Amino acid sequence: MNIALRPATDADAERVFEVLYFSRKALLPYACLRTEDDVRNWTRSVLLPAGGITLALAEGSIAGVVGTQRADGTSWITQLYVAPESVGQGVGSRLLSHALAALPRPVRLWCFQRNTRARRFYERRGFEPVSFTDGSGNEERLPDVLYELA
Repeated sequence: MNIALRPATDADAERVFEVLYFSRKALLPYACLRTEDDVRNWTRSVLLPAGGITLALAEGSIAGVVGTQRADGTSWITQLYVAPESVGQGVGSRLLSHALAALPRPVRLWCFQRNTRARRFYERRGFEPVSFTDGSGNEERLPDVLYELA
């Protein structure tokens, strides 16, 4: 699959929403608390205006989204979602490689403990667990793990 990358714009809001919402619904159904309208509004009013969003395009369509930010001397991957129909086709790897090439170390991210597919994905790329939580600090109240790539 030929994958092109570009920064997201406000015009991408609807498709970015679709990737985030439907990926989570298909792959993380246990972690879906927000309605479609909540996620759509958050995408338009919070996620895209904050910047740091890169899109993976495959055959002219948005196939994946990665979000990054810097806070307190640490780089963060805040979002990494692949459209359900594009999973397993290199989209996530391409987005992660792009983010890691641009971010100073250390790079951190959160992942739900039960999301074993994502955990294997990050661990194969050198991320190591730093801490495990009981989920009391996240909106979903699901145990998660903080990963770091030093």
